[in-house]
Amino acid sequence: MQSPPLSLYIHIPWCVQKCPYCDFNSHGLKQDIPEDEYISHLLADLEEEAKLVGDREVKSLFFGGGTPSLFSAAGIQRILQGVRQRVNVSQQAEITLEANPGTVEAGKFLGFKQAGVNRISVGVQSFQAHHLLILGRIHDPHQAIEAIKQANQIGLNSFNIDLMHGLPKQNAHLALDDLQQAIALNAPHISWYQLTIEPNTLFHSKPPLLPEDEMLWDIQEAGQALLQEAGYQQYEISGYSKPEHRCQHNLNYWRFGDYIGIGCGAHGKITQASHGSIQRRVKVKHPKGYMDTKKAYLDQAWLVEADDLPFEFFMNQFRLFEACPKERLAAHTGLNSTTPVIQQGLQKAIDAGWLAETHTHWETTELGKRFLNELLTLFLDC
Repeated sequence: MQSPPLSLYIHIPWCVQKCPYCDFNSHGLKQDIPEDEYISHLLADLEEEAKLVGDREVKSLFFGGGTPSLFSAAGIQRILQGVRQRVNVSQQAEITLEANPGTVEAGKFLGFKQAGVNRISVGVQSFQAHHLLILGRIHDPHQAIEAIKQANQIGLNSFNIDLMHGLPKQNAHLALDDLQQAIALNAPHISWYQLTIEPNTLFHSKPPLLPEDEMLWDIQEAGQALLQEAGYQQYEISGYSKPEHRCQHNLNYWRFGDYIGIGCGAHGKITQASHGSIQRRVKVKHPKGYMDTKKAYLDQAWLVEADDLPFEFFMNQFRLFEACPKERLAAHTGLNSTTPVIQQGLQKAIDAGWLAETHTHWETTELGKRFLNELLTLFLDC
């Protein structure tokens, strides 16, 4: 087993308000954000994690949330300076920050860039005012457009627009209009994904009326055709990019790379190649508990069992629409594709037309993309 590429995820847990569809670890603001205090805890958390990775190089960083753009540019700069003092960050590292258009005043993106951020992900979700209202978003279409223009003008390496489809009262025309707006704004990367109703959300307790399955399929097909015609390549389930603009941080997740997770509820995956083990780590979820100096930041840690590794590996890898080198399975898990139970799952997928195989690679077929959940279940019992 080899140590795979390493990334760093930094969780900022606060939002202006909780969206009704959101099941992420986010907390609506009830008072001012304790920015300085939280940053001190983030860096102390990282000091503990750094002991597990030594001098391994961090290839990408991602500020997620919550709403990281609620933090000041000076705060983001302090975090990045502290990170570089504690771990070995690549000079070419992709550094992404998620932003809500409703929390971005004029010039704030430039401050983030000067702090060291080189990629921004703008959470638009829709350019339709009535859909934004249904989704509980705090911005309006004009703010979304202005935020994207700002991201496009300051010389970032890249930026992303987050869009949802399959929204209440949405038809194919409205869904495509959202995509056309994003394309017209020259977004190098678009994350376009279907709204799903998740447990422990307001939408779960009070479900909105969503489009029928036939309409959802029409939206999906028409949207993918529009994106392809505009020069975007679909490289994972919800990721579409222009050439050279794929999200390197997400790619590392799907290629079963390692990642340090710091902040409230952050998850991490660390390979100890010398021991032949993979550890999952989860931090204390609530900000109050996380910042309690009498408690540890780490809430849970466990080794991934050998029986679970095939599903974990393929669940990530087959989300990507690129060929998977067969050698990656052994390098990142210590498993062998000739092991009978793994070989059986792969053969069933190939026979069903869900996977294509060469001497050196596996690749999800167009049919496999449509039946991804069924494909992955073949490896549950490995």
